[in-house]
Amino acid sequence: MFKARKATAAPGHVMLLSAALAAIALLVTSCTSDKDPVGPPVPTLDPYYRQTLSWGSCDGYQGGKELGAAGIECARVLVPIDYGKPGGDTARIAISRLRATGTRVASLLTNPGGPGAPGLALPLALAKSPVAERLDVIGMDVRGLGASTPHVSCRSAAEFETGQRVLGRTDPLAEIDQVEEENEDYANSCARRTGLTLLAHVGTVDVARDMDVVRSALGEQELTYFGGSYGTRLGSTYAELFPDRVRAMVLDAPVDPTTNIGDEVITAAGFQQAFDAYAADCAKAPDCPLGTDPKKANENYRALVNPLIQHPIRGLDYGAVTTATIAALYHPSSWPDLTKGLTDLAKGRSDVLLDEATTYEDASSDDVHRAVLCLEEVRVTDRAVAADIVRRSRSAAPAFDDGTGNANASAPLDACAFWPVPPTAQPHVPKVVGLPKVVVVAATGDPATPYPGAVTLAKTLGAALITYEGTQHGAAFEGITCVDQPVVKYLIDLTAPADGLRCSKT
Repeated sequence: MFKARKATAAPGHVMLLSAALAAIALLVTSCTSDKDPVGPPVPTLDPYYRQTLSWGSCDGYQGGKELGAAGIECARVLVPIDYGKPGGDTARIAISRLRATGTRVASLLTNPGGPGAPGLALPLALAKSPVAERLDVIGMDVRGLGASTPHVSCRSAAEFETGQRVLGRTDPLAEIDQVEEENEDYANSCARRTGLTLLAHVGTVDVARDMDVVRSALGEQELTYFGGSYGTRLGSTYAELFPDRVRAMVLDAPVDPTTNIGDEVITAAGFQQAFDAYAADCAKAPDCPLGTDPKKANENYRALVNPLIQHPIRGLDYGAVTTATIAALYHPSSWPDLTKGLTDLAKGRSDVLLDEATTYEDASSDDVHRAVLCLEEVRVTDRAVAADIVRRSRSAAPAFDDGTGNANASAPLDACAFWPVPPTAQPHVPKVVGLPKVVVVAATGDPATPYPGAVTLAKTLGAALITYEGTQHGAAFEGITCVDQPVVKYLIDLTAPADGLRCSKT
């Protein structure tokens, strides 16, 4: 996942339709007779779909120097903030392009997930893939963050640092009223600093519609798309809205469309599964900080980290170590760093885990993340229901049970209970008709988006499912030949793999 940084204005922007969208010159009016009153012109979306891009330097965009050094160029696409009011306020969506090195087939729009993950740099990750030979790889900062404007803004970086939440949890020792007051203040701050119009229109449907405008601005009749994690929810939503405009679509590490994007109980179980795999691997070494018996790993981990609730070590508190642990469980390549950090913690040192925790902190991305979840997840407004979710989550992930409040009849409501705008979408079974064959990729041990959700999504979309036997979040473009080869072939020449393909790295 790429971190968002503060964006500034930059050249290489999209050529604005003359005179502010030509003063909405390309409008249509209903037919009238001489006796009919002539009303004001009715704005349409046509000007957005007909705009021309002006590609240029990425200087001034986040990570612009690195992008430019790799030969990537940038532009911005104008979209309405509210698609129901195309003549109203607008947003500028930042996109990047890595041109195909060979004979070009199409543009490949990409999204790394989140919600709230900036995507301008994603083409860098695909630069050495065979897809970069035949496809222009397009990155995109979704509305509200990164180099796209305007921004969702709820807190300053300093405020974020002091009030960070981990997996929806707060200080385990805080009183319910105190936590809810903080959450309500946060929701009110989002409304005040962002504005209700943008805050109500940063959800998946609006971003999917932005993707269609981007498709048109790129000169593509049909969308070729790769999305990972939450990017799969964007993909399935686009498929619902515009099934006849899909050329090819690969959805990796899918979010189950019938559940909340970040369902706490499902996610807790996924990370416990990954923790168990990590603990078993760690136990092979005699100096594993969790011991050499995987069956005792949960107990040993809690004994190591739970004291931090009341006694932090030089800036490393319980929340920070949980953040670092969760982050490391996304991929086995991070397990050695986690082992080193836990080993240092056992010796009373905090540097490694603190560095790992702060690496994943970003106020802008986190604010967009929460804004999207509050628009699209089933809101909990009953403290008893919230307490039941806490109990079930801790039961599903005993390694992360902080030992407080398990028997409580109530738990604090999160910020979404106080959100100032109503939901714009809810979990559901997508109804898609006329969609060409798409491809779903999933790892059996995915901690963040567990495998059963991939099976559900593939069945719903009639997709070919590629299953990777492994513990990691996402499997495409990870150097796994048995996954990458069929994915690349599909994206370039539209030859879909046989459904039910299973493979492993070994």
